[in-house]
Amino acid sequence: MSMISFEKALEIVMGNAFSTGTEVVRWTDSMDRILAENIFSDTDLPPFDRSSVDGFACRKSDLDRELEIIETIPAGKWPSESVRAGQCSRIMTGAPVPEGADCVIMVEDTEIVNSDKIRFKGSFLKDNIACRGEDVREGDVVLRAGKLIKPQDIAVMASVGHISVVVGKKPRVAVISSGSELVEPSEKPSRQGIRNSNSSQLLAQISRTGISGCYYGIAPDDEEITLDLVRKALSENDIVIITGGVSMGDFDFVPSVLEKAGVKILFDRIAVQPGKPTTFGVHGTGIVFGLPGNPVSSFIQFEMLVRPFIYKTMGYDWKPYEIRLPIREQYKRKNAGRLALIPVAITDDHSVVPVDYHGSAHISALPYADGIIRLGVGETVIEKGKIVNVRQF
Repeated sequence: MSMISFEKALEIVMGNAFSTGTEVVRWTDSMDRILAENIFSDTDLPPFDRSSVDGFACRKSDLDRELEIIETIPAGKWPSESVRAGQCSRIMTGAPVPEGADCVIMVEDTEIVNSDKIRFKGSFLKDNIACRGEDVREGDVVLRAGKLIKPQDIAVMASVGHISVVVGKKPRVAVISSGSELVEPSEKPSRQGIRNSNSSQLLAQISRTGISGCYYGIAPDDEEITLDLVRKALSENDIVIITGGVSMGDFDFVPSVLEKAGVKILFDRIAVQPGKPTTFGVHGTGIVFGLPGNPVSSFIQFEMLVRPFIYKTMGYDWKPYEIRLPIREQYKRKNAGRLALIPVAITDDHSVVPVDYHGSAHISALPYADGIIRLGVGETVIEKGKIVNVRQF
């Protein structure tokens, strides 16, 4: 199977996205879920003309005379009196404006004449009234399907009484690490062994999409054991992520295992650095990603391919956040045959610098990176000061 461009790989991945369907949750449980319906307002907002300040509701035409205070209107109480000529009502922020009043003057713009009279001493600038329906009209769409639900969206749902929310179902995602050299983080590795950092990293990346991934453990360099583990994960999940065992070594047999498990492999090499041996395949209604064993490669290819795919299954057309900044120093490379994804840090002077990065196994470099920049196929240099797009993690 020939190596394909990253753009083609992304097209294939996103073209195989499926829908997980929908479910109904309480609005208070919908944080970080994907909204699957338009939400309409069942009321005008504000629902009545209300005061924007603490002050006195009165008529503009009376501001040159003493005003009699006829009642006090706290928030939550409906006015019992209409304001007539020479009158006003003491009113609190958020309280309904009484009939007859066309403005609210602020407390600090008045002086007390006696216990029941005030005089306006300011220069009138605003009505200080939030009119009924000026924010939202009954029947308006307040939230549209396909958005990632944030805390402010939950407040909007509460304000229109939408307490049962239709959201995209979460896909079931499995993580398997491959390699007999791996031990769990709690264990001390032998001289030839290493701790399994990829699974922890991938499960954390999955959690950022609002999903709890399922860890299936370490598959040793044994084809039958790996095949059994892959078959189990495929039978129980919508997406299976395998890290390691996808390159060209004698024990890198994950692609053959996937084929024996009934996975149709759509690509197994991408012209990208890091992450060349990334594999993608389909199985029934499920999907398999084979990510490289080097942790920087697996981290970056998850962000570039897996994360947008997971979001798409839930109905979210996710776009990574990118900012444009100048690069502080010249960046050069020798081999320009692949798209380069370069980890960079954002500096205090709002420029970017490549992190001290020794290759795709250098996982301790990533905590100091704020994102990645791209250097296209055929390009060998980014000149100092050039504006680059920083895709943030």
